[in-house]
Amino acid sequence: MPLQLSMRLLIYGFGPYRHFQHNITERILRKLPKRTSIKKIVFPVRFHKALFTDVIEEFNPDFILGMGQCSKGRLLRIEKRAVNKRKSEKREKARAIVAGGAGTLLTNLKFDLGREARVSRNAGDYVCNFSMYVMLDCLRRRRRTIPFGFIHIPHGYEEKKATRLLAKAINNLRASRRSGRNP
Repeated sequence: MPLQLSMRLLIYGFGPYRHFQHNITERILRKLPKRTSIKKIVFPVRFHKALFTDVIEEFNPDFILGMGQCSKGRLLRIEKRAVNKRKSEKREKARAIVAGGAGTLLTNLKFDLGREARVSRNAGDYVCNFSMYVMLDCLRRRRRTIPFGFIHIPHGYEEKKATRLLAKAINNLRASRRSGRNP
């Protein structure tokens, strides 16, 4: 099989929500360089499955990287799993995203953000986790082997630093693709 030199990356974040007037992921997406092989999307903060599944079919990416804003913490969080539960409000009882679906789905895109990040196994139960679960479930059901990763970025994190770290991670994906290594 010939080596494919370009890669199609779908990278997404979210717009404002709840009491947050701005979402750091939207700002970071706007600062990342424009490339025809990169599809940048800012999703509204909504529990709507088709938002997340339709873009996979439309863009047909080689990699998917999601970003979400977290309200706490100082480090970036590389999410390792999505859980089959969601709730709109903290006091609400969680319910399944996919009735009868797997309890958890694991991410499979490997990247290194150095000391600025930690691994997390709890993406919460709001729209970030929802997007992860819906996309991973869609890929699993359609037997698509697209590497998927997700990063939570604290709302107070320095935007320039986050943009630089993500650009570096994207370049590392491109380099691994060119060399034929699996990221």
